[in-house]
Amino acid sequence: MQNFKELKVWEKAHQLTLSIYKTSARFLKEDIYSLTNQLRRASASIRANIAEGRGKNSQAGLANFLNISLGSANETEYFLILSRNLDYLTEELFTT
Repeated sequence: MQNFKELKVWEKAHQLTLSIYKTSARFLKEDIYSLTNQLRRASASIRANIAEGRGKNSQAGLANFLNISLGSANETEYFLILSRNLDYLTEELFTT
C-alpha cells in the first residue's frame, strides 16, 4: 500500500476540510443537515478519493479516483460559493 499522506495534494485537501469544518460550525443551525453537511461531505470526499486511488495498483486506478476527487473539489467549490452568497463566509475566508 502506498502512503497517501506523502502527497501534497492530499495534505492540502486535508487542510481545506479542517478549515471547512471549523468555519461551517458558525453556519445557521437550520443548515446543519443541508448545506453544512453537504459542504463537509464534499470536502472530505476529495481527500478520501485521493487516498483510495493511491492504494490502487495501477496508474489507471489512481487516475480514476483522482478524477472522482476533482468532481468532489468542484462540488465543494460550489457549496463555498453558495455559502458566500448566503453571507455565511466573508470574502477573506473564501479566498484563503
